[in-house]
Amino acid sequence: MKLIKNEQIEKNTVKLTIEVDKETFEKAIDKAYKKNVKQIALPGFRKGKAPRKIIEKYYGVGVFYEDAVNFICPDAYEFAVKESGIDPVDRPEIDIESIGEDAPLVITATVTVKPEVKLGEYKGIECEKVVYETKEEDIDAQIKQDAEKNVRLVNIEDRDVEKGDITTIDFEGFVDGVAFEGGKGTNHTLEIGSGQFIPGFEDQLIGAKLNVETEVNVTFPEEYHAEDLKGKPAVFKVTVKEIKVKEYPELDDDFAKDVSEFETFAEYKNSIKEKLDKSNEARTKGEYENKLVEIVTEASEVEIPQCMIDNRIEDMIKDFGYRLSSQGLNMEQYMQITGTTVDTFKEQFKDQAETQVKSNLVLEAIAKAEKVEVTDADVEEELKTMAEMYGMELDKVKTLIGDNEKESMKEDLKIRKAVAFIADNSKSKAAKAKAPAKKTAAKTTTAKKTTTKKTTEKADGEKAPAKKTATKTTTAKKTTTTKKAAPKAKAEDK
Repeated sequence: MKLIKNEQIEKNTVKLTIEVDKETFEKAIDKAYKKNVKQIALPGFRKGKAPRKIIEKYYGVGVFYEDAVNFICPDAYEFAVKESGIDPVDRPEIDIESIGEDAPLVITATVTVKPEVKLGEYKGIECEKVVYETKEEDIDAQIKQDAEKNVRLVNIEDRDVEKGDITTIDFEGFVDGVAFEGGKGTNHTLEIGSGQFIPGFEDQLIGAKLNVETEVNVTFPEEYHAEDLKGKPAVFKVTVKEIKVKEYPELDDDFAKDVSEFETFAEYKNSIKEKLDKSNEARTKGEYENKLVEIVTEASEVEIPQCMIDNRIEDMIKDFGYRLSSQGLNMEQYMQITGTTVDTFKEQFKDQAETQVKSNLVLEAIAKAEKVEVTDADVEEELKTMAEMYGMELDKVKTLIGDNEKESMKEDLKIRKAVAFIADNSKSKAAKAKAPAKKTAAKTTTAKKTTTKKTTEKADGEKAPAKKTATKTTTAKKTTTTKKAAPKAKAEDK
């Protein structure tokens, strides 16, 4: 076969014309005959035994053309792409220009190709660089998280409810003296001060006595999900059945052995610092590179074919679906819950998809302009990283990576090298990192059905005016709670 024409019919669209030699076409027809002959029955022949020439005479000479063309097209298209040197970004539209005994098989393939990029300035870019550093309060916060996993709950029977207690309560709500749907719960676990229930509910339980009914007067928020309860005053009859407090372990060598592979608390604490240092270094590098890519992308010009944006949107929706599946949901369930549609999804992802496509095109153009190469050693190092990430032997990973996956890996590595090139040739300016805003407990205003792990007792159709949170109970030694402070970061020149 041969490529007889390569023409640009419009911007970013190319039409390839391929002529297939008679020998190749004849082999494809014979392959089509062998595929179909078993289903063909002709007078005077057993089913599946009719000769090809007899079948062609009976049904017409073109009886096997369609299958033959389908056999030929993939190879013909791949040949034409290599010959022309184009870079397709979508599936081709295939047409038959001529076919028959007296005419050669001529196929046309119309396809969208990767657009040309007019690069802006990408060397010597000035950009602010925020350097994140590990603070002592960051380490303390991580230690506290580990301590929370090893906290145990201790029953309190000699005092009333205090803020921070973990209580087990029965409750029933009334509006105008009438019990309302979803306002009853049995053996519900509630941490006082957590903000799980509607405003004012938990505060009024401070000072409540064990096994004594307490009246709690609240007003439902105007934004409450139940129309018949919005803004209405309500009375809850609440009985506190249990009071528990958290008892934290001593922060010593025994604690370190329980929560880590280290023998001493000093070693354990140092390992946390090392991890946070590495995380902050990656964050500093990642944010700086993202800013540079954004600047370089905005400075460049490219007319992106719509199909590239559409394809990226489809990929993003699939990725979103995979993340949902890890949480036990599928796309159909999610769309029912949120009232969204596939079209609204596509609209939400549109701008992000266009930005990502343009950034990749710009980085590919920079890699080409700077003659960025990916070596076998680069691929080997990437495979080693993958092996460590998945806890697999390197040789095993290599057996799972095919040629297509390896080529895709090389393209990704080339993009990353282009980003590194921009960063290496940039000029950073020091910037102060903003401390993250303090987190506050979110107030829950929706009613959810209450369950409990401590007893099988349930009220029929019961619901609680808040979500339930579970508290892990373990044994540990008592200590004081470490304080958590908002992490800060200091910026330095590159």
